[in-house]
Formats: sequence, structure tokens, C-alpha cells
Amino acid sequence: MLDVRRLRLLRELAHRGTIAAVAEALSFSPSAVSQQLSVLEREAGLPLLERTGRRVRLTPAGQNLVRHADAVLDLLERADAELAEARGGLAGALRIGSFPTATRAIVPAALAELARRHPGLEPMVSETDPAAVAHALRAGDLDVALIHAYDFVPAPEEPGLATEPLYREAMYLATPAQWTGGPAGSVASAEGVGEGGVGEGGVGQRALLRTHADAPWITATPGTLCHAMTVRACEDAGFMPRIRHQVDEFATVLALVAAGQGVAVVPQLGITGHADPAVALTRLVMERRTNVAFRSGAAAHPAVAAFGAALRAALPPELSGDHV
Repeated sequence: MLDVRRLRLLRELAHRGTIAAVAEALSFSPSAVSQQLSVLEREAGLPLLERTGRRVRLTPAGQNLVRHADAVLDLLERADAELAEARGGLAGALRIGSFPTATRAIVPAALAELARRHPGLEPMVSETDPAAVAHALRAGDLDVALIHAYDFVPAPEEPGLATEPLYREAMYLATPAQWTGGPAGSVASAEGVGEGGVGEGGVGQRALLRTHADAPWITATPGTLCHAMTVRACEDAGFMPRIRHQVDEFATVLALVAAGQGVAVVPQLGITGHADPAVALTRLVMERRTNVAFRSGAAAHPAVAAFGAALRAALPPELSGDHV
């Protein structure tokens, strides 16, 4: 009989690529992971892994077993959800992943709503970049998480994960007000500038971005979706941004823009509550979309469903009518 815990290790290896990465993610030693995978091979009765230098890769039989592992783990999540529903009365830890702007603008109100409706739950929030959420959910480090995707950086399909749409928000080009010659603190639109941008009605975005092709740019740190979004939007406009600063917190990004240190692309929640007359904002055609992510089969889990309902109840008015 195949052991579910070992199937989980095999699936993690398929997604993470190395035994060392699996060991680090699941708080095992590499030797322990290797031993458990060797036992799984004996249980399966045929090779599941093959070594290529210092790395290992799955054999066709191993890849096929991972597909079955996804189905088995999905069923276990469904069973856990049904048991939680039967027990009645939500209680215990709920591990939540969130990115900074959502943590500041939405999560506190959602937690207050969750506490009002389900006082026995103990939510535990960890700021997690959306690029790292899939691994954290599959590893069991998180139960539910907020993730985002951009027009130029769509969220990849992640085996073993499911998502539900929450809201979408506009994106803005932030520039030092003294560079634009317009009113300080103004908010304009890229519409009508003269050349197409993203999708239908994207008039002006490429042209607008190209006017800042020689300017210094402020982006998020490499490896994040926010960084990739800015780089790809500039590439779509025909240039590579000359990056001067790399900062992940949008309030700091706007402070740098106000100081004349460069231009940046920021989401709607990133500018909420940070009005600065030294920053001019131009709405772009591109958008950021935020989803609630969880393990496949967990959509019906009462705690996951309760957190999703609390999030929707806590959405700011400017977002609450703008679900994807």
C-alpha cells in the first residue's frame, strides 16, 4: 500500500526539482527525504527517480504517480472539509498568506469580520509573495492565501491548487509632478494619448510609457510578480527600463517618486491613503487581479469558505463592485 506522506514528498520533488529544496520546505533532512522516497520506490515496485549528475528527475512511472498523488490529496482535502463541516463550530488555527497591499488595506477588516462570525478560529497571517504561495500551500505551511496576477504576468496553472476571484484594481504610472508640468497630485488617464496599449481600448499606454524610456525606474525586487509586471509592460512599449531602485513596499516607492528618484507602476491599493502633491498619477489600461488560493478540494472547507466570505465583506467600496 502506498503511503500518502511519501506521495506528498514525491509531488513536492516534482514541483521543487531537488531533494534539498523539498527537505528545506518540509523541515526534513535531505537524507530523510531520500530514504522516504526509496521506501516509496519499494512500495511501488519500480524506479520512480533517476539521477542526472547531482540532480534527480522523475521517471515516466514517477510522473504518472504524481498525477495520482494530486487526485488522492484532493480527495483527502474534500474529506477533511466534510469532517470539519460535520463537527460544526469553527475552531483552531487558520494559516493565511497575503501580500503587503492586501495585508494593509483588506486583511485587518476581514479578520475583524471573521472574529465576529467565528470567534473560535485563530487566524495567523504571514506576508507571502504570490510567487511563493503555491509551494507554501502544497507543503501545508498555509491553508489559504491571497495571490495576484497582472495583464503582462498571468498566474500560472498550479497543480494541486484552486482559486476563486476576489477583486481587480487599476494600475497607475507614478511620476514626479515637476516632470509632468501638470497640476501637483493630479490623476490622469492614458486614454487618448495616441497609440494602443493592452487589449481593446488601450489607447495611449505604450506611448505614455515610452515618454519615460530614458528615465530612472523604481521596481519591486527581482523574482516578484510586481517586478516582472513593470519590466514586461516596458518591453511591450519597446524599451527596457533603466532600474535605479528596487523596493517592494509601494508607500516607499511613492516616496521615492515624490523625491524625484524615478517613475514607477503602482496598483490602486498601493496609492490608497498615500496622496502626495509631489506625485502625478496616470491611470493605465492594465489591471491587477487578486484571487483567493487554496489546496484543491478545500473550497468547501468551512474555515476557507468563512475567510473568503469575510474578505468579500471587507472589500473597500472602490473594489467591492469590481469582482473579476
